[in-house]
Amino acid sequence: MCGIVGLVASRSLGEEVSGCITSMLSSIHHRGPDEAGYYLDDGVAMGTVRLAIIDLESGAQPMSDPGERHWICFNGELYNHVELREELRRLGRPFGTKSDTEVVLQAWIQWGPECLTRFNGAFALAIRDNEAGTLFLARDRYGKRPLFYTEHDGALLFASEMKAFAAYPGFRFEFDARELASVYTLWAPLPGRTPFQGVRQVPAGGFLSVEGGRHTVTHYEELRVDGPAFDGDEREAIAFVRETLRRSVEVRLRSDVEVGVYLSGGLDSSIVTKLATEQSAHEVRTFSVEFADRTFDESSSQLLVASHLGTRHSALPVSHRDIADSFADAVWHAEVPAFRTSFVPMYLLSRHVRDAGIKTVLSGEGADEAFLGYSLFRETMLRESWNTLSEEDRLRRLAALHPELAHFGAARRSHLLGLFQQFSAERTPGLFSHELRYQNGMFATRLLKDPGDPLESMRELVRGTPGYHRLTAVQKAQWIEYKTLLAGYLLATQGERASLAHSVENRAPFLDPSVVRAAASVNLRYDDGSDEKAILKNAFADDLPQWTLSRPKQPYRAPGSAVFKEQRPDCLELVLSENELRRIDCVNPVFAGKLVSKIMRAPVEQISTKEDQAFVYLLSTAILNQQFVLAGRATSAGAAYGPKRARMNLRTTVDRRRVAVRTGADR
Repeated sequence: MCGIVGLVASRSLGEEVSGCITSMLSSIHHRGPDEAGYYLDDGVAMGTVRLAIIDLESGAQPMSDPGERHWICFNGELYNHVELREELRRLGRPFGTKSDTEVVLQAWIQWGPECLTRFNGAFALAIRDNEAGTLFLARDRYGKRPLFYTEHDGALLFASEMKAFAAYPGFRFEFDARELASVYTLWAPLPGRTPFQGVRQVPAGGFLSVEGGRHTVTHYEELRVDGPAFDGDEREAIAFVRETLRRSVEVRLRSDVEVGVYLSGGLDSSIVTKLATEQSAHEVRTFSVEFADRTFDESSSQLLVASHLGTRHSALPVSHRDIADSFADAVWHAEVPAFRTSFVPMYLLSRHVRDAGIKTVLSGEGADEAFLGYSLFRETMLRESWNTLSEEDRLRRLAALHPELAHFGAARRSHLLGLFQQFSAERTPGLFSHELRYQNGMFATRLLKDPGDPLESMRELVRGTPGYHRLTAVQKAQWIEYKTLLAGYLLATQGERASLAHSVENRAPFLDPSVVRAAASVNLRYDDGSDEKAILKNAFADDLPQWTLSRPKQPYRAPGSAVFKEQRPDCLELVLSENELRRIDCVNPVFAGKLVSKIMRAPVEQISTKEDQAFVYLLSTAILNQQFVLAGRATSAGAAYGPKRARMNLRTTVDRRRVAVRTGADR
């Protein structure tokens, strides 16, 4: 795991380019504290900070082929590097290291962009071809690793984290109100988007080519949630799913350092833990969060699974004070406004894992999307069949939707009947499954002066996706979850960004392409979807505690606005006065002030879910405004809330890491 940065300039930057690239690297030093290096040549600069996982001795970056025509900066892991290396060797490609980075580079030289469809991994990469004068940027299929880019003053900049762009002379961050409105509504940025003007992401499953001063974006693989049905009976399907997951965990245990597991106590992480204990060469260490607020705590389930599987378990206690005190630091790493605080405990957990000497962990992300685990999918099926059901059946299925949420309790049942009746037919073409969620999310857009149409870009996305209209309602729901909440929040803010803040790599076995395909082939073929992830439960019924298999789903959650009104962290000052709110250019200070006033004064039980989420959005936006926007306008605003270590000068460190032999100008 690493972090990468770089630029392609239309004019010579002279000696200042080395200072610029080292400053960019210093801003993401947390992603790769083991090593750093950069490459310079003909208006192109790119560099890497490295977290050494594979080939600790000879996998340094940037890396070149023997003739030094091609240079690569690689962030991530290629899980099938062993198999690809053998195939490439048979084709005559030379290897001087055991690094997966060299496999990626040789695969590119052999197959060009077509190599990407052969990769099973989590990655973002940059490859420079000196002879052709081109640069190639790419990301994995599901967007597990970030790669941002922007244009400024004739230069194309790219980086694993947006904060690196502030090191380029004259670059300034400004919010994009329309993108903020979209984030607030959808709970995450749309594919390729960010909340800042002119800053974009290379899309998941896509690549960006730079040649002759121009760049183009291409998708090498489209997301598929449909596919041929599994050809076999239920017993064979269960065996197929189990074996596919076993192989996925097996390749993700490939590492030259110890691999741990995040154990939430739920089904998905328990399955990953079980498969890891079967195949790991050492005692498996598991890690989890233990909430002081018992409303959110799952520690008893975690201990049950850890004891049953024989792992060495470590739980990190997290209190309201911990969340409040670390919120601004976690936002600095997330770089995107958040609608809930759940990413903060994960940020703290990754520090705990790092301090335990673990660099990489397995987790259960992607299971709910692949195997229809969310209540959203059952809600979609219920609303789709609403007008064919009796009132008794409607009430029964409503009661089973969200047993963990008070506002889905018996006292609200008559209200819910009316609400679901209103949303039993599609209102927004293509977005039927998410219409209820988006209605609640749009409340937060009232925080903005000019939100425009928050769903316009989402409608354009589904209209422009080939084959989307042919998907079932549930498959459309899956597609949207993969493209928005999974990629933009769960894998990013709560996942990769929270982990890499403390130099910990996260690997997700449920996001192996073969597992995603397997799930698509068996979903709703052997059950009606009423029992979430029934096929996974059946596949591991003999391996896990009965409680883990039978307990109602408890989504991972953390306390919200109550934390801030109770603990009053320093960052709260950014939203407590109208003058502070007016410093956020796109925010409506009047509505924002009224929301803050209600949150601060009303009892917790009188604050609705949408108000709670809007407040967390507002506070995280205010912090980002301080850290990114105002800090770039004047040095006096530089006392931004966030980790000071992210601004350290890496130049001395880089200069000790063999920069000379990695500088194209020295060839």
